[in-house]
Parts: sequence; structure tokens; C-alpha cells
Amino acid sequence: MHSLLKSAFNSIAIEKEKLKQIVSEQDVTGHNAQIAHLRQSLSQALNQNAELRSRLNRIHSESVICDQVVSVNIIPSPDETGEQIHVSLPLNQQVSNESRLSMSESVSEFFDAQEVLISASSSENEASDDESYISDVSDNISEDNTSVTDNISRQILNGELTGGAFRNGRRTCLPAPSPDTSNINLWNILRNNIGKDLSKVSMPVELNEPLNTLQHLCEELEYSELLDKAAETDDPYERMVLIAAFAASGYASTYFRAGSKPFNPVLGETYECIREDKGFRFFSEQVSHHPPISACHCESKNFVFWQDIRWKNKFWGKSMEILPVGALNVTLPKYGDHYAWNKVTTCIHNILSGRRWIEHYGEITIRNTKSSICICKLTFVKLNYWNSNANEVQGVIMDQEGKVVHRLFGKWHEGLYCGVAPSAKCIWRPGSMPTNYERYYGFTRFAIELNELDPALKDLLPATDARFRPDQRFLEEGNVEAASADKQRIEELQRSRRRYMEENNIEYKPKFFKKVNDANQREAWVSNDAYWELRKDPGFSKIETPVLCFPL
Repeated sequence: MHSLLKSAFNSIAIEKEKLKQIVSEQDVTGHNAQIAHLRQSLSQALNQNAELRSRLNRIHSESVICDQVVSVNIIPSPDETGEQIHVSLPLNQQVSNESRLSMSESVSEFFDAQEVLISASSSENEASDDESYISDVSDNISEDNTSVTDNISRQILNGELTGGAFRNGRRTCLPAPSPDTSNINLWNILRNNIGKDLSKVSMPVELNEPLNTLQHLCEELEYSELLDKAAETDDPYERMVLIAAFAASGYASTYFRAGSKPFNPVLGETYECIREDKGFRFFSEQVSHHPPISACHCESKNFVFWQDIRWKNKFWGKSMEILPVGALNVTLPKYGDHYAWNKVTTCIHNILSGRRWIEHYGEITIRNTKSSICICKLTFVKLNYWNSNANEVQGVIMDQEGKVVHRLFGKWHEGLYCGVAPSAKCIWRPGSMPTNYERYYGFTRFAIELNELDPALKDLLPATDARFRPDQRFLEEGNVEAASADKQRIEELQRSRRRYMEENNIEYKPKFFKKVNDANQREAWVSNDAYWELRKDPGFSKIETPVLCFPL
């Protein structure tokens, strides 16, 4: 027995030594493999860093931003072997104009294509003291229409119009998140209005967002740097490319906004926006109640933009179509160009159940009414069984003989490219979304700023300005009950004013816009050049404005 146990013990001891040797060898092998893996990862990171540095340098050299600083610093990681990449941008760059360095998934295959990122710094848009221009509104408006636009650059730079507004920066978040709408039964509200115009149907305030249509018109100028760039581009075909990108960029902010609707402006309501960083000043007015027509006018040293728009809304059971009527106009005084184009149809899907999503479809035709050198056709492709590529945009720019000079493609929520892959150029990409945008109505950074009311502006704005609306302000602050009560009060007051005007045969006359016929003999609303003059002297507090029952 002793001999057997001794033999067994010796055998176990030998096996133990073998196992120790095997484990030791495995540890060494595993350690070596880990070191090799780390070395390989480090090598890849260094290669990617070098490639990224090269790309950023190329983007910086080819960018339209002459004064933007983009630096790439290599900062050792405190926890890991290797290097991490830190990309820093100037703090004074406006976040609403940020361009993402990474390409969207749908166009990632064109990552090596030359990129021309349209994103302007505040200094790029600063105006020159000695530059002026003529606001060429339409063919039947006299050529001496220079009263207010001649000195806009000087006025904005010298602070004559700002009243100290927003000199310390703008807000980056709304006061309160959007309310819960899960308890609202839309079917009970809409079932009797299928096929009808929903602009006449009163909706619960919870379905609104704390902006109105007049402010939405200003939101279309979020990427106004495209117009600034067009105003410095000598080639007429390249100018048309930038105008087309601007036309498409106006839809980007709607991508996350299918869950709410803007407030309807009341007759005589106005809105003003002065952006020193972008170099423009903007105002809008609700010029008609039935049909509802909103008009706006924007000017800078590089361009003039205006439009009047009316909306026809129709509910089709599972979706709602928004059919815009009206034209958008841009003039570039340096070249004497006057571009005009239409808007496409907007459709909101899954109105009653499921996740709502928004779609734009139709064709935009951009014409230069002062020159027939080229024309642009931009198609927003409708989603169907044969085309599953959502939000796709395709376009061509043709000369006067119909020959294609430039091809455009992309997605209205991701970016627009000019050319043919893989050498296509990125003409425009939307800025990055703010933190927790899903909780705050899906607003972009630019949209967050539109309803902010600086104390220095209160005495300079007319009492009709949209920022004084209590229902809209209450909703922004999260007080849904007060917002609902004020919304009903304002709507009833508007109905009372309308009855009074009808009974006394009083025709409403807008304060800051006049009705004209454009080049196609279509009825249009253009600025009467009164807003900024009245704001400056004697000031809105000294003139009569419509009483809309907003708090003063």
C-alpha cells in the first residue's frame, strides 16, 4: 500500500510540474499576444491620427472659412498606452453653424471626396462700412428702393439696431422640456375634419411647439452663409449651386419636428431678428388671416431675401399634407441676380398612432429672373415601394440650352453634394443637434435662440412681436395650463376683431408690407421699407400698433 501511494504521489507531482509549465507558457504567450495586439492598436491609432490630421489640414485649406482655427492636438491618455485625438474648435464659433467632421452614413462612401464645408464664423459675415446696395424687390418696384438697406452693415456693426441685444451670447437650452402628449386623443379631434383645411381647427396647446410661423420663416435663414458665399462667387453656375443648397437647407430643421406644430400667428403679429454674427436683420408680419398669409423680409450687405407664404393643410386619416403656396426670393446686388423658387409638399405620417415622421416631396425650380444663363431643378424624392431611400434629394443645373452643367445629390437632413461620386464636393451639411434635443421639441441650436427675449430689446420691439405672446411663452416655460388658457383667449379676441371689421366694412392694412404683382403677375407681399425706420425714429412705443392683447 505504501509503495502504491508513493508511486501515485510521484505521478501527481510530475503532472503538477507539467501543468505549471503549461500554464507558465500560456501566460507568456497570452502576454505576448496582448502586447502585440496593443502595439497593433497603437499603430492603427497613429495611422488614423496622421490621416485625420491630413484631412483636417486639407479641409481647413479648402474651406470657405478663412479665419476658422481647427487644431489637432495629441494628448497622452492617463489610463492607456497609446494616444487619443483631441480636436478643438474656436469657442466663438456659432453653434448653429457648426459642421460635423464625420460624414453621414448614406454618403460615407464619399469620405475621400473633396469637401467644401459651408459654415461661417461671425467675422466672415461682418459688414463693410462703405458697402451698400439696392433692394430689388420686383420688376414693378422702382430702382431707387434703397431707403433702409443702404446702411445696414454700418448700423449692425455700430449697434444702432441691436440695443445691446445678446452681446453676451445666446441661450443653449429651452427653459423646460416638451410636455407629455400621450393622453391626447387626436382621432376625436380630427375625425370630423378629414379632407378639410386644418388651419381652421383649434388644436390643444400641448401639440404646439413654442415657436410660431413667423419665427419659422426666420429659421429658414439658419444657413444664410450659403447666400454670403454665393454673393462672392463669380461663376453663375457655382452661384446657382449655392442657391440650391440654401433652398434645401431650409428643410433640415424639420427632421425631428414631426411631433409638434408651430403656433398660428394672429393678424398683425410681427417678429424681428437681428443677427450680428450672421450679418443680417429680419422681420416678418402676419398680413392676412383668411387665407393665412405670412410675409418676411431679410437683408444684409450681401443679399436680400423675402417671401410670402400661405399654407393649406389637409388631413387624410393616417397622414397630413401641408401644401405651401408662394415664392421665395433672393437678390444678390453684386451681380444683379434675382432668384425665385417654390416650396415642396410636406407630409406628416402616423398622425394617429406610431412614431410620427416627416417627409418632403416634389420639385423645386430655381430661376434667375434677371438672367437666363441657367436653371436648377431640385427633386425631393417621395418614398414608395420602389424607392426605400428616404429624404433623398436629386438635382441638376442646366444651361439655357438644357445641357447639364452640375449634378446635385444628397439628403435634405444630412447634406448636399455636387458632382459625381467619388469626386463629389460637399456643399452643405447641417450643424450638430444640441444635447437632449428629443426632450426639447427637436429644436436645433438656432431654433432654441429664436424666442429668447433679451431685456434690452423689450423697449425697442413693437407690442405685436411674437416674443410677447403669453401662450407661447408659458408653453416654453412648461406651464401648459396657463398656455392653454391664454391661447383660447387670444383666439377668441381675434375672432371678435374680425367680426367687428366685417360688420363695419373695415379692410385690414398691414403695417410693414404692401401688396404688389411680381414678374409673373402673381400677387405678392413685399416690404414697404417702414419697419426699420419706425424702429429707429421715433420708435414703436410712440406709434399706433394693432392691439393683440399681448402683455406690454
